[in-house]
Amino acid sequence: MQGYLNRLLKKIIKQPSIRNLITNMVSILVIILGVFLALAILNLDGTLKSLLAGAGVAGLAISLALQGTLSNTFSGIFLAIKDELNTGDYIESNGFSGEVMEIDLRNTKIKEADNNIVVIPNKMIMDNPFKNFGLTKRIRTTITCGIDYSSDLDEVERIAKAAISKIFPESGGENIEFFYTNFGDSSIDFILRFWVDGMKNLTAIEVKSKAIKAIKRTFEENDISIPFPVRTLVQAKEDQ
Repeated sequence: MQGYLNRLLKKIIKQPSIRNLITNMVSILVIILGVFLALAILNLDGTLKSLLAGAGVAGLAISLALQGTLSNTFSGIFLAIKDELNTGDYIESNGFSGEVMEIDLRNTKIKEADNNIVVIPNKMIMDNPFKNFGLTKRIRTTITCGIDYSSDLDEVERIAKAAISKIFPESGGENIEFFYTNFGDSSIDFILRFWVDGMKNLTAIEVKSKAIKAIKRTFEENDISIPFPVRTLVQAKEDQ
C-alpha cells in the first residue's frame, strides 16, 4: 500500500521526505481505523470509548508539545503541494539568497553564493514573502549608463539596442527598451531593459556583465564617450 501511495503522490509532491511523511501518516490512520472497526464488530464498546478518549487526550498533549514542529511540517507540505518551492530553485527569503538544496519536514536548506548552507524553518518561509526565480523562465535585466552631452541621442539609442540584440535577441513581443532618464552633472543618463532566459539571480549578474562589455565596446567603436565626474578645485589667493 505504501509503495502505491508513494507513486501516486510522486505526481503531486516532488520532495521524497514529505511524500514519505504523508504515506506513513495514511498508513497509521488506516491501522487505527482498522483497530476501531474490529472493536466495534466485537461489540467492545467500552474499550472503544476508552481508546477514543485516551487518543483525544494524547493527541491534544502531543499537538501542544510539538506545536512548532507541526507548524514547520505542515508548512513544508503546503509548499510542496502548491509547487511554489522545489529543489534546484534559486530563492531570496528572510534576508538570504541561494539555491534550494533540500526541503525536509522541518527546514529548507539553501546554498548561498559563498557555498555556505543556510537552514530556514519552513514556517518562516510561509509567513514571510520570498522570491523564487524558478517560477519564471524569462527574466528582464536593466542596466544604467550615461553618455556625453555632445552625443547624438537618437544614434546612441540605435547603437545600444543593436549591440544588445546581437547577444540577446528579442522574442515574442519582449522588446528591448531604451529610455533617457536624467540630465546628470556630467552626462545624459539612460536605462536599457531587455529579456533573457534564466532562472537564477546569478544568471542576471552574468547577463548584466556581458551587456555592459558589449555596450562599452560598441560605444568605443563609434566614438561615443561615457564621461566620468570631474571635480574642479579652485584655490583662493591670499590677500597681500
